Amino acid sequence: MGFAQKFDTADLTAPNALDSAIMQLQLDVSGDCDVSQNPYDLPCELMDLWNSMTIKQKAAQMVMVYMTPSDFMIKNEFGGILVMKNHLKKLDNFKENLQKVNSALTIPPLVAVDQEGGLVNRVSVLNPKWERTPSAKAMRTMSNEKIDSIARDIGAGMKEVGINVNLAPVLDPAKDSRHKNSFMEESDRSWGSDTTNANKVRSFVKGMSQSGITCVSKHFPGYDSWSNSDHQIAVSSTPKEKIQKNVEFFKALSKDVPITMMSSVGFVRISNRPAVFEPRIVKMARDMSPETVILTDDLWGVSLRAWISGFERVQSKNYPAKDFKKLVLTALNAGNDMFMITYPQKAVDMVNILTNLSKQNKKYKLRVEESAARILKMKHKAGLI
Repeated sequence: MGFAQKFDTADLTAPNALDSAIMQLQLDVSGDCDVSQNPYDLPCELMDLWNSMTIKQKAAQMVMVYMTPSDFMIKNEFGGILVMKNHLKKLDNFKENLQKVNSALTIPPLVAVDQEGGLVNRVSVLNPKWERTPSAKAMRTMSNEKIDSIARDIGAGMKEVGINVNLAPVLDPAKDSRHKNSFMEESDRSWGSDTTNANKVRSFVKGMSQSGITCVSKHFPGYDSWSNSDHQIAVSSTPKEKIQKNVEFFKALSKDVPITMMSSVGFVRISNRPAVFEPRIVKMARDMSPETVILTDDLWGVSLRAWISGFERVQSKNYPAKDFKKLVLTALNAGNDMFMITYPQKAVDMVNILTNLSKQNKKYKLRVEESAARILKMKHKAGLI
C-alpha cells in the first residue's frame, strides 16, 4: 500500500488518527526494526546479523591484518586484510586465497592496498600498462575527466582480483608550516596544500567508487614531518592554526571518503601523543562526519610501540605483552574504529584484548560495539554485505 493510499483510507477525523497513520508509515519504512534494540542505528536488514554476532566477532571486525593463508584469516574472522605488492606477485595464489576467505566468512573483509600512484604503486605487477601510474602530484595538473578515467581503469583492475579498498588519496599538505615543500610533496604523494584541488581528488575517489573501490583519506590531520613514523618517533611543531588549515582538506572530502586513516606523527602544539593516540585529534576527525570509519596506520610501527614503551623494548625480540595491551587500549580510548597491524599473530592478541576488555567493562563493550557497527554500516553502504 502506498503512502497516499494509506492517508486516503484513514479516517483522519478520528482522535489520534493522523498520529497513527504517521506511525504506520514509519513502521513501513523501518520494517520490523525495533529502535530500542538498535542503539547504533544499523540498517534493519543488518539486525539479524548483528544480533547473531558474539562480542569477539564484533571485536574482530575492528582489526585489519597483513594478509596470511586463508585458514588463519577465516578462523579469526578479521574485518580487514592488508595487501602488499608481494601478495600480488603470485596472483593465482592471491585470488584463490581470497576466494576461500570470502566464501567462508559471513561478513566479507575489507581488502585494502596502497594505490596512490607514482612511487606508491602496488598494481604495477597486475598489468604492464600500470608500471608507471601517475602520482598525486601529476594528477593535480590533469582534468577531472582524465583523473576519473585513470582511477576507474585502475580501480577495475583492483576489483577484478578481489581488492575493494584503496588506502588513498593522500591529503597531507604539500607545504609544511615553514612554507617549504613537505615530505609528501617531495615524494609526489600530496594532492596539494589546501582545498583548491578538492574537485580533482573527488574525481579520483569517484572513479575508484565507480569500479567498486572504497577510498581512504590519509594521514589525518596532515603529515607534516620529515621523519618516517614507521621507523622512528616523528614529531611536528606545526602551529595549531596550520593544523586546522590542513584539516580543511580532509573536511572538504569527508562526505566523499568514508574512511580516514590517522597519522602516527606527534603534533606537539596539541599533545605529546602521536595523533592516532590523541583523543582530541581523533575527535577532530570524528567531528567531520559521525559515520566515518577511523583507521589507524600500522600499530606495529616502531614509532607507536616506542612511544608506549621506549626504543629499548622495541628493539628486543619479544615485545612485552603488557606494553602491547597498553598500545591497544590507548588506540581504543583515543576513539579509533579499526586497527591495522602487519604482525598477524599480534592481530589475534589484539582481538582477544578487545574481547576481554569488553567482557570486563561495559564502557569498553560499548566502544567495541560502536566501532563494529560503524564498520558494518560502511560495508553495507559499499555493497559488501
